[in-house]
Amino acid sequence: MRIVWILLLSLLMIGRASAQTLYIAAAADLAYCLEVLNRQFKQQYPQAQLKVTIGSSGHFFAQIQQDAPYEVYMSADIRYPKQLIAENVADGQSLFVYAIGQIALWTNKPQVTVSQGLSLLTQTNIKRIAIANPEHAPYGQAAKAALQQAKMWQAIQPKLVLGENIAQTLQFVQTQNADVGVVALSLLRAPQLAGQGQYWLIPAHFYPPLEQAMVVTKRGKNNPLAYDYLKFIKSPSAQKILADYGFLAPTRVLP
Repeated sequence: MRIVWILLLSLLMIGRASAQTLYIAAAADLAYCLEVLNRQFKQQYPQAQLKVTIGSSGHFFAQIQQDAPYEVYMSADIRYPKQLIAENVADGQSLFVYAIGQIALWTNKPQVTVSQGLSLLTQTNIKRIAIANPEHAPYGQAAKAALQQAKMWQAIQPKLVLGENIAQTLQFVQTQNADVGVVALSLLRAPQLAGQGQYWLIPAHFYPPLEQAMVVTKRGKNNPLAYDYLKFIKSPSAQKILADYGFLAPTRVLP
């Protein structure tokens, strides 16, 4: 009988530990600010274990469609979470636009002056331009739209270097493997990059709004911690952290 009770207790402990773990898939532009957000979240929920994977929104979208074990999905584009809801693999009531992203032209080479704006990219001394892959990265899609708006997308094709996500795109510029890049302002505002290079904020009217949305996935519906995390991201304290990293306040609030 004692052995049975020990086994039952072990199963209960495993279940409790599982309930305190949250698996999050987050867009790469959140790489730095999510560290700050999660530290604050753990102050409110000290027993929570957050397992965060950073990467491309498009790749996470495809993985969640195939039942990847993510419980909260923080996309850099609202279209992916909406599609998951349409396919019944995410909770439609949890959809929330948590921020509006911004893009900037950034260089880590002292001899390059980005204050010239996008016209800089056609100059002969600019050999390599890094952007995230527009095929699956929302920030790459925004970069492409801005370059099309500036009527230079076709002209700079030979110079383009595509990052798997916006964090890798930033690395290309940071290591000077690219002369300049179009990257997320949220990464440039991180203390880790303080004093590195110079950036020029690309006007918002050059590209469609980067409405960044999150959703609780089908996997997360039975984990109360997923909804606690959603509530936290909606809070004024979390929104202030996002603003500190260069995100704009959401233009609309979804239930």
